[in-house]
Amino acid sequence: MAARTKARKRALDVLFEAEQRQVDPTTLLAERVTDPGTAQTALPQYAVDIVEGVVAHRERIDELLETYSHGWTLERMPAVDRALLRIGGWEILFNDDVPDVVAIDEAVDLARSLSTDDSPSFVNGLLARIVEMKPTITA
Repeated sequence: MAARTKARKRALDVLFEAEQRQVDPTTLLAERVTDPGTAQTALPQYAVDIVEGVVAHRERIDELLETYSHGWTLERMPAVDRALLRIGGWEILFNDDVPDVVAIDEAVDLARSLSTDDSPSFVNGLLARIVEMKPTITA
């Protein structure tokens, strides 16, 4: 597994856990940075960047996910998908270092291994729609 792929997975873990525990992701991130636990290595910097970026732009990312998900509210989506879509949305809209196609592929791969059978196609379709609309979206 490539370094950025691992970082995305670790960022997903933090975002998912924060939502499940109903704690602020930045608080949990700070805990994970200072004390990663006995079973884990320190969080990669890119995982930190992802979590901080998603938190900083979450309102706008969520607004776009709701707009382009056609009949799906964020609350209706599986929690893993929500976190993956937020990561993918951040990478597509706010991180110029990652090509859009890579952001989508990585999110789909994680959805394939961690979420429902329908999740990969849903994640792919929604992120592809955001890429398609990107020129008209003001981040």
